[in-house]
Amino acid sequence: MVIPHSCNNSPCLVGEPVRLDVEHRDILIAVDLSRSMETEDMKDADDNTVNRLNAVKTVLKNFISRRQGDRLGLVIFANHAYLQTPLTFDLKTVEQQLDRAVLGLIGDRTAIGEALGIATKTFIDTEAKQRVIILLSDGANTSGVLTPMEAAKHAKQNDVTIYTIGVGSDEGPKDTVFRQRAGNPALEIDEKTLTAVAKDTGGQYFRARDPEELDTIYQLIEKLEPVSDATQTWRPRDELFRFPLAVALALSVA
Repeated sequence: MVIPHSCNNSPCLVGEPVRLDVEHRDILIAVDLSRSMETEDMKDADDNTVNRLNAVKTVLKNFISRRQGDRLGLVIFANHAYLQTPLTFDLKTVEQQLDRAVLGLIGDRTAIGEALGIATKTFIDTEAKQRVIILLSDGANTSGVLTPMEAAKHAKQNDVTIYTIGVGSDEGPKDTVFRQRAGNPALEIDEKTLTAVAKDTGGQYFRARDPEELDTIYQLIEKLEPVSDATQTWRPRDELFRFPLAVALALSVA
């Protein structure tokens, strides 16, 4: 039924409600900023050696730009975890905050459990049916008061799915300013815990040895995590001011 209505202090007709299907999900990305992320064992598109954080940033920016219709947020963690960007549809802001993240800003250690806890707490205040955490780390939990498994338990209770990604090449890295390394850096990633955290919440653990593999992982997550149907409702409006305006114009000419 079409009914009269006031639109910005002018008369108009408002039609029947129209429903639009909108694909939507809430995603929090948790990025490790511990000093080990400066390890230079990744390759960029030009085959130049870059550190792990820069490789993650490059691929994440592409992932973020493809999230039209999703709400994204950003958690950063080292000695402690912080909500850098609350959930928002403003993807440009998320990308800018990610770009500003620097190593050593919040410590040298790795608070994985705390990062998952902060992300889960953020979801509690939302009404989203789909709640996803994507956590990227190259180490083991060495800081914070919450263990990864305790955090996974809370996430599961709040219907949050966690996907964990271990970042780092199998090849020996170059020396870094922070410290010199030898041997296989893959041994430093606590894959057992990262796998258990993901599995306990219905997610999966992935290993990213290079940016190309990291990008493939994001594409797999998109396929594994179904997108729910959200709806928006609006009423078509037909402004009526043009009719009296036309009459007034005709009278003035007469």
